[in-house]
Formats: sequence, structure tokens, C-alpha cells
Amino acid sequence: MKDAPEDLADIPALMLDIGRRAKAAAAELAFADPAQKTAALTAAAAAIRARRGEIIAANARDLDHGREKGLSPAMMDRLALDEDRIEGIALGLTAVAGFDDPIGEVMAEWDRPSGLHIKRVRTPLGVIGVIYESRPNVTADAGALTLKAGNAVILRGGSESFHSSQAIHTCLVAGLTAAGLPEDAIQLIPTRDRAAVTELLHMIDYVDVIVPRGGKGLVGLVQREARVPVFAHLEGIVHVYIDKAADPDKARAVVMNAKTRRPGICGAAECLLIHRDAAALGQSVLDDLMAAGVTVHAGPGLTGTVAATEDDWGREYLDMDIAAKLVDDVDGAIAHIQRYSSHHTEAILTEDDATAARFFERIDSAILMRNASTQFADGGEFGMGAEIGIATGKMHARGPVGAQQLTSFKYIVEGDGTVRP
Repeated sequence: MKDAPEDLADIPALMLDIGRRAKAAAAELAFADPAQKTAALTAAAAAIRARRGEIIAANARDLDHGREKGLSPAMMDRLALDEDRIEGIALGLTAVAGFDDPIGEVMAEWDRPSGLHIKRVRTPLGVIGVIYESRPNVTADAGALTLKAGNAVILRGGSESFHSSQAIHTCLVAGLTAAGLPEDAIQLIPTRDRAAVTELLHMIDYVDVIVPRGGKGLVGLVQREARVPVFAHLEGIVHVYIDKAADPDKARAVVMNAKTRRPGICGAAECLLIHRDAAALGQSVLDDLMAAGVTVHAGPGLTGTVAATEDDWGREYLDMDIAAKLVDDVDGAIAHIQRYSSHHTEAILTEDDATAARFFERIDSAILMRNASTQFADGGEFGMGAEIGIATGKMHARGPVGAQQLTSFKYIVEGDGTVRP
């Protein structure tokens, strides 16, 4: 596999060329046969499996780079690929391939007294720019979902996953070629130069929406600088609340999984709120976490590794750390979440239906859970096959962004010589 250049002299010219080619590809994809898109994703999955050795070798280069940069263990875990994760990428592509094609779906239709028949029909957004950090599997997820929704995509992976993303992208292009679709439908920016990001954010003539997937710094940069509309995937300041009516066994299992399964993902728990009447249970959960190697930043009344400070509330650790705090009741938990949440995912552990209903009613995060690990905050786990990110805003898309969320719509209006009086 030939390496793409990491630094190119004329970034504006590079990005202009990528944008023009993406727009031309999007025009073709808008009416592409659904069978072709399915075939492209199926062939891409086969290529992922066939080239897994190349992908692992490319990933090894990225891991070496990450170690040189001093990435944390959790960030290295986000970056790492092995046989199982590569198989997961292939399975994700296959799952998306098997979904119904959203383009052309009639969302609603009705007749008017005037004699008009009106339909609202799904259409592609056009060209989507995806900017993401670390996790190389996003290359496949974003490519698959945008293609399924009839969009062209311009991918800008993180510098840490530069080689891994290239290897995966090569497989996606192989799938496009096998299915007779334009190779420019899925493009990967071939440079680590950050100037390319700036250019992408300003390409209003070629890009219809930007999807940033990463930490607060990345998303903040995109929101400040973009001239193109943005689907914000903000940081995951994820809260879990242990109610006084929580089942102890469920609480221990769920919190442990929510924090430690993969602490570097956006669905990992970052703050544990504990009802005062459940303080003994909460402390036993914290003891379990500390025994598993988690640094507990404990508020008053709780014993942890270190004392919590104000900076620990509303903090995304993305590591083996968690903040913990006692609250008076569910309303205290709600108030804390309303103040510090990033509106990503929150969970309540309770056997009380009324308390759970109050929690769900009063918190306005994209994903709310009861008696389940927040690690399920994932498009694949929601049955979407994959996701392009978790949108934390309220405009257009919210929660896991799958193929349907990457569409717009148009109105089809039919008459029979109908004129307006």
C-alpha cells in the first residue's frame, strides 16, 4: 500500500480539488441504485478482511507515533486495532449494507382540498465533511453511513490514526470501484497539516454540513471557525445517578462497566451521583472502582483516591478517573446534571418507576438510560449498524447519527392541471 503524502505544499488547491470532486460524486450518488451502494459496502467489508494484515501494520505505525507523543493508555486503546476490532469494522460495514436504503423513502403524504397530492421524501444532504480524532474505525463508519444515505464524504482523521485511516480508506475505495460507483464518493484528506481543516470548514460552495467527532477542543474549534453548518458531537460528560431505590447488584455491575469497559470512549461514565440514603451502596461501588484501578475524585461524605474539586464537575476524563458526589435526592441529581452536563448521555439506576420518569422528564440530554451501562450510547448498539457520532445539539440530528440522520427531504407535489384561485 502506497503512503499518501503527509504534508503538501498547496493546501488550498488540494482542498479545492477534493471539494469539486466530492460535489460531482454527490450528484451521481443522489440517484444511485440502492443495490450498488449495498454492493460497495459488502465489497469494502471483504476488502477489510482480506487486508487486515496491512491494516494492523499501518496501525502499528500509528501506535508507535502515539507512544512517542505520550498518549494516555485510554487514548492508545481508542487508537489500537486488532483482529477482533477489524472484524468489528467489517461487520459494521455489512450491517449498514443490509439496511433499507433511506433515499426516496416517503416520510409523509397527504391530499389537499385543492386537488394536490403532496409527499415529503428523503434526499441526501450532499457533501459531508467529517473531522475526527484517534479512533480509526470512524473512517469506515462515516464512509459507510454517508454512502448509504447517498452522500459524498470528505474525511479528515486525527493525526494519531493517519496510517490506519489510510489503510481502511483504501478498502472503502475498493468497494466503490467494485460496485461501479465514483471513487470520489469517499475521500480522505491525505495530510496531517491542520490548514486542511481550516479550508474544509470554509468550503461553503462544496460542503453541505460538517460533523466533528472528538474532544471539546476540536468541537469548539469547528463551531467557532466553520462557515458550513455543523452537527456538533460535543464531549461526553456522562453522569450516572444511583438512586435510593437502586438494586445493589445492578448498580455495581452497571457502574463498573460504564466506567471501565472502555474509559476512553465518549459514552464512558465520568461522574457518579449518589442519593444520600444510598451512601453505603455508593461507597461500596467506589471501593470496587478503586480496586479496579480507577482514580475516584470524591466529594464530601465519600472516600476516594483524591478529594474532588470544582474542576472535577463537568470534566471529561476519557481515562480511568471518575468524579463522585452525594446528592439529597433525584432533584439534586437533576440539578447537578443540568448545570454540568454536555447533553450527551445520562443514566439512572433505580427500581422506582416514578423516580425514573421524573429523571427522564426533566433532563434534556440526547440519550437517557435506566439500569443500563452508558457504554451502550453507540449507534451500533442502537441497531444503526454504526454511527458517525453522537449529536448533542438539537438541530436536525440528535443522539446517534446514522444513515437516516444524514438525509434531508424534499416535497413532491402532483396535480392534474390544478390552478390556484
